[in-house]
Amino acid sequence: MATVFSHAVAALGIGACFYRPEVPKRVWVLGALCAAVPDLDVIGFGLGIDYADPFGHRGFTHSLFFAAILAAAVVGFAFPSGASGLRRFPLWLFFFLATASHGFLDAMTNGGLGVAFFAPVDNSRYFFPWTPIQVSPIGITNFIADGGLSVFPSEFLWIWLPSAMLAAFALFVRGQRIKRTDG
Repeated sequence: MATVFSHAVAALGIGACFYRPEVPKRVWVLGALCAAVPDLDVIGFGLGIDYADPFGHRGFTHSLFFAAILAAAVVGFAFPSGASGLRRFPLWLFFFLATASHGFLDAMTNGGLGVAFFAPVDNSRYFFPWTPIQVSPIGITNFIADGGLSVFPSEFLWIWLPSAMLAAFALFVRGQRIKRTDG
């Protein structure tokens, strides 16, 4: 898995594609939280749920189905009328992509059992053919004890930098579109 920090950064990069000055900041905060939520499945370890179980780590909460449900719940509860500058569907799409990005990043790591993208229909675990992201130790104690800080150079290169490039590109395109409509 990638660190919670990097999952949040990816969500903010995605958020730049939906950015409007009038959109409340809580949209971006909730997007970053959505990107981190799938890893709450680690609670299952303490409950005796095996890593490879459908509700184990990188199981159901890392699926596209879960991303769709979480996005709908966030929009329904936090933004029932939409948000300033974004209607309900673009909001849902942002929260869906932020949540789904978690599984995609984890499928690019070099450890673990893979991601159950299609749970609950298919609980098979998948990695992408290219896995350049150094897997992070699970849990704060393991992160500290097992040299978790060593994952940051990998995450910077493969998550933070591409997220910043996506954000810069999205803001550039938006600026060009505004220039055309104003000029």
